[in-house]
Amino acid sequence: MQALYDFIVEPVGERYNNVINVDDKKLIINTKIETFKAVNKLAKVLATPKNAFSKIQVGDLVMVHHNVFRRYYDIKGKEKNSRSYFTNNKYFVSIDQIYLYHNGKWNTINDRCFIKPIRNKSQVGYLVYGNQYLNSINIKPNKKVYYKAKREFEFIIDNELLYCMKSKDLLLEDGYKENKTKNNISR
Repeated sequence: MQALYDFIVEPVGERYNNVINVDDKKLIINTKIETFKAVNKLAKVLATPKNAFSKIQVGDLVMVHHNVFRRYYDIKGKEKNSRSYFTNNKYFVSIDQIYLYHNGKWNTINDRCFIKPIRNKSQVGYLVYGNQYLNSINIKPNKKVYYKAKREFEFIIDNELLYCMKSKDLLLEDGYKENKTKNNISR
């Protein structure tokens, strides 16, 4: 089965990441389906589109928009799947809903980049995953960057908190290096 323009994906794990283990017991940290921060963003590609060309292949892992797996209540209060829902835990995802893909290593899509924020410093972090444009202007991973306020979307990638944003949301690169491990605000 192949869609014309969309990828078909399934969540890796559950739709929501709202359970943590505490002393061998499960603790539910979120019970509201509306809370976007608890929505799982990691998916596995089941099929690639017929009419789209990308390096993403069947079996690759992808980081997707938080609304892909999200549920909501309609105007009558009835719980519904997102518009991405297809069938049996399968979802349609357009290329602009994919921010990162993994086929041996993590790679960004289009103009997206990922920043590791610095603890106690607002709008400052280190570039972790850049893109072709940033490389062309010599802004490469591990560079300290400043970014616009309220542009960051949180992702947990390889157990680190990273902010996803567009290249145009970066304001300044200064090249100064600090102790990235000590200052990172990852969980």
